[in-house]
Amino acid sequence: MSLEERIQQVNQKIEDACKRSNRPFEDVNVIAVTKYVSLQTTGAVLDHGLEHIGENRWQDAQAKWEAFGQKGTWHFIGHLQTNKVKDVIGKFAYIHSLDRLSLAKELDKKAASLGIKVNAFMQVNISGEESKYGLQPEQASSFLKDIQSFNNLKVIGLMTMAPHEEDPELTRPVFRGLRELRDDLNGQALTAGPITELSMGMSNDFEVAIEEGATWVRLGSILVGKEEGTRWA
Repeated sequence: MSLEERIQQVNQKIEDACKRSNRPFEDVNVIAVTKYVSLQTTGAVLDHGLEHIGENRWQDAQAKWEAFGQKGTWHFIGHLQTNKVKDVIGKFAYIHSLDRLSLAKELDKKAASLGIKVNAFMQVNISGEESKYGLQPEQASSFLKDIQSFNNLKVIGLMTMAPHEEDPELTRPVFRGLRELRDDLNGQALTAGPITELSMGMSNDFEVAIEEGATWVRLGSILVGKEEGTRWA
């Protein structure tokens, strides 16, 4: 299947999920996850009008960003080590993995030195899996209070990863839990403006995530395809 055909197929699935949940198609943004494809394929993704690019390691993303950084909007979607902040700050418009105070401090400090603001998603481990990064749901409120004074860091949304299930329907409680947490946090008015975004859903389960309120879905294999010799998640 060609890239163009995969894009059409994904758009149809998004449209159908939006209809089922009475949401406008425009509510859902697609991040093309290019972490396991080549420089050439990443260029083709951008040429086909997919503006948002997701990468999870700077050492894998560097060559792509240097080639195409001005063409798209870049999202850092992987676990971010504090000592790597200097590499991604100012290059990635969105950080999807804000999960601890030390990282928040470093992002705020580096953003201040560059005179920019960083849009971040607070990563929450809704599923409770030990293998997953993220704050526990009960920590989210105090975390937002702790970073209220960070003027160069803006939490615009929440992010989570669901367990990989053969039946995507089994992921629904995780996605619903993130939406309910966002609504609860907004009720506490802990941020300057409401937290509006939900980054959740991947190739295996994005339709369920959209039905539960996802505003950003992170799509790799179903959208950009697979290439020989690469790991794929």
